[in-house]
Amino acid sequence: MGKVTGFLELKREQPTRRKVEERVKDWFEIYEPFPEEKQREQGARCMDCGVPFCHNGCPVNNLIPDWNDLVYNGRWEAAIRRLHSTNNFPEFTGRICPAPCEASCVLGINQPPVSIKLIERSIIERAWDEGWIHPEPPEENTGKRVAVVGSGPSGLAAAQQLRRAGHSVTVYEKNDRIGGLLRYGIPNFKLEKHVVDRRLEQMRAEGVTFLTNAHIGVNVPVQSLTEHYDAIVLCGGSEQPRDLKIPGRELKGIHFAMEFLPQQNHRNEGDPVDPSTAILATGKRVIIIGGGDTGADCLGTSLRQGAKSVHQFEIMPKPPADRSPMTPWPLWPLQLRTESSHEEGGIRDWTVNSIKFTGDEHGNVKQLHAIRVGPPPKFEPIPGTEFTLDADLVLLAMGFLGPVRTGMIEQLGLALDNRGNVATTNYMTSVEGIFAAGDMRRGQSLVVWAISEGRKAAAAVNSYLAAKESRSPQIHRALV
Repeated sequence: MGKVTGFLELKREQPTRRKVEERVKDWFEIYEPFPEEKQREQGARCMDCGVPFCHNGCPVNNLIPDWNDLVYNGRWEAAIRRLHSTNNFPEFTGRICPAPCEASCVLGINQPPVSIKLIERSIIERAWDEGWIHPEPPEENTGKRVAVVGSGPSGLAAAQQLRRAGHSVTVYEKNDRIGGLLRYGIPNFKLEKHVVDRRLEQMRAEGVTFLTNAHIGVNVPVQSLTEHYDAIVLCGGSEQPRDLKIPGRELKGIHFAMEFLPQQNHRNEGDPVDPSTAILATGKRVIIIGGGDTGADCLGTSLRQGAKSVHQFEIMPKPPADRSPMTPWPLWPLQLRTESSHEEGGIRDWTVNSIKFTGDEHGNVKQLHAIRVGPPPKFEPIPGTEFTLDADLVLLAMGFLGPVRTGMIEQLGLALDNRGNVATTNYMTSVEGIFAAGDMRRGQSLVVWAISEGRKAAAAVNSYLAAKESRSPQIHRALV
């Protein structure tokens, strides 16, 4: 806990966001600096709650009361040791996690919860600034070789854990740069890429090998992995987008969100984008279908590109302003969430179902035809509520249906579960020696869950290799 009476004396505070008119003109992160004194005060609000339900809410089981107390007392170096003991990449979760830990905070029953996410980010940034983070290569090598497919948060977490246990680790990434979702799925205004790069430098110094433009099952045969590695960890994510199969879907100007967002991240990296395939919102009337985080990312990106107008539609009803009684504490609450992008412009609307698209004589999308609907699960159309809206660009951000099954998964002959994800038992797939973690195994989820999955998969791989070798349990202990 922090200060004994802190939760009675101090109010929840968060860093100030940069002015909208300033931040929509650039791609930098949106928050102003937050003074150290304020950071320590927020740590002081952590109360002696007896049972820290924040642990239950945190997928990586962060030792939250421990490092809140350490921050309050100014023991920053001890705080980063506690934080790193459960989370390889707090600089990622401290920026883009929706903070389920805060939803479970005991103080949140009748007050604003402790600013856990803010404190997490404060600890890791202080650690980088002070030079406390350095490579941690293993003292001994086991001689075992492990391939990790995919360099998103689950793949990076698995790779770092396995390397620190002494295994030789090679990460295969189909894109031209390492980072997966972190690199090309999340806009820079939420996660600047130097934050990813500095962690990759640490991992390279620890001995992790990264191979880019290596698409397993496409330009890299799966046999090159199965024949040369003692274990394989699949962390390819959930990349099969949910489509909108309505009349007019074939018109030009209708794209999946993950066709749109990576292009801007490439531009921010200085990469040329082929004009014939470029997707830009500049000067256009944009419609985003899907009300989640990906839709909000499309909104913020469209506004920065200079869209003429942006509408974001969601088929579900508008959530309540406060926690719904259907999701009582300490559950993740059903309630309205306003992202930073929503502050910047655009119009959000709920209970809207798309009927069809119509276009011009050149095959370009020009209008969305939609109707208001009733509550789930039926979403019955409400007569007389039909409307049309002009559109030059439509972005589909309706979530994902699991991993891409063709290619690697199909060629390896992996069994799938009833949701179409890779089926596992203790993270091992139906093929011995091949493991899966992250969204590829559990379905579309959060970055913090991906890190948790990567760590647990690494422990499972470590145990498998130790048992297979019939060695001393020393290897096994390294990751439990």
